[in-house]
Amino acid sequence: MQTIDRAMHVIKVLSENDTKKWYSITDLSKECELPVSTIHRLLHSMIQHGLIQQEAETKLYSMGNAWLEYGLQMYDTFDFVGLIRPEMEALMHECEESVYFSKPIGLESLIVERIDCPHNPIRIYDQLGIRIPMNIGAANKVMLAHMPKNEALKIVKKLTPLEEEKDSLLQLLIKIRSDGFGESHGERTKGTSSVAAPIFDHSNELIGAISIGYVSFNVTEDRENFLRNKVMEYGMRISTKLGRKRS
Repeated sequence: MQTIDRAMHVIKVLSENDTKKWYSITDLSKECELPVSTIHRLLHSMIQHGLIQQEAETKLYSMGNAWLEYGLQMYDTFDFVGLIRPEMEALMHECEESVYFSKPIGLESLIVERIDCPHNPIRIYDQLGIRIPMNIGAANKVMLAHMPKNEALKIVKKLTPLEEEKDSLLQLLIKIRSDGFGESHGERTKGTSSVAAPIFDHSNELIGAISIGYVSFNVTEDRENFLRNKVMEYGMRISTKLGRKRS
């Protein structure tokens, strides 16, 4: 177990920095707080499995191609190509904004897919694979609102230690569940907004959320209503494609 923990620490270091993609063994030793000799043995083993790669000339290390292969295999299991992605593309063309698909993972969500509008020069850019705490953003709140109540409550308690914040969020989740959509304004980036709807599978279980990200400057109320209606429409369309049975 210790070896796995150390290997995942290395991967976390290599993947979290958006500007630095290649690390020396000394850098990794410092970041992981492990002796160079230990890191060297660990890196050698990880290279053999394709988990990391080493540049021949500089001797620097980065993420290996195995992660891409595993990610693409997992991508297929979500029915993106045949079911979800075409609907995301259609929604993007209708609203001419960036469209996202997010999945809940414990206390965080993961942005699994993003489709940008080629005709819109102003884009909100959230990197694929980024993790966002479940109490932040439209997609996350709409997922919380449609989770089983006990599960949602556990997450809310862990992410909002202050009683006032917890009560406020729980009241908001009740409203979101009733409305059928969630929205967020300037929570992560000033001047940007998002609106989201839940997606369910054939067992009527929540699997994620579809969301539209847009720049909120000079957006009219009619435009906001249009985006809300569209994200709910496509959330239901995708859920229906995945086999959800309406109660």
